[in-house]
Amino acid sequence: MTDPKTAPTNQSAASFIAAVEPHQKREDAKILDALFRRITGCDPQMWGPNIIGYGAYRTTYASGREVHWLRTGYSPRKAKHSLYLMGGYCDEIHGKRRDEKLSRLGKHSTGKSCLYINRLADVDMTVLEQIIADDWAAMKRLYPE
Repeated sequence: MTDPKTAPTNQSAASFIAAVEPHQKREDAKILDALFRRITGCDPQMWGPNIIGYGAYRTTYASGREVHWLRTGYSPRKAKHSLYLMGGYCDEIHGKRRDEKLSRLGKHSTGKSCLYINRLADVDMTVLEQIIADDWAAMKRLYPE
């Protein structure tokens, strides 16, 4: 089995956030860090050079490939914040329920397990908090520690 491209590191999440550019992206990253900490109760851990994760889980795909990945997290990318919301990816029923909340979120786009937001000012933060909390609960249910 090959090692995953993205794995936990010893890099400081606080140092990483402090170096995010431009300034507004850094301020948004600080707000997201506080939000994820409050919802998850976890300290952040860097995954690879630019993903901030909260919690982790292990699973085995049908192919037999074992995966160790963050339960949730984000990356303050230059173009958009990428929020990794694994609950909707791992649980189709939860994913469908999340769609209703996404319709109320504001300006965003989605991928298979990612929510992309340019600026936090573009979204309803109460709805975003609900989405992250619901996703965290789904992951805890699917992958108890």
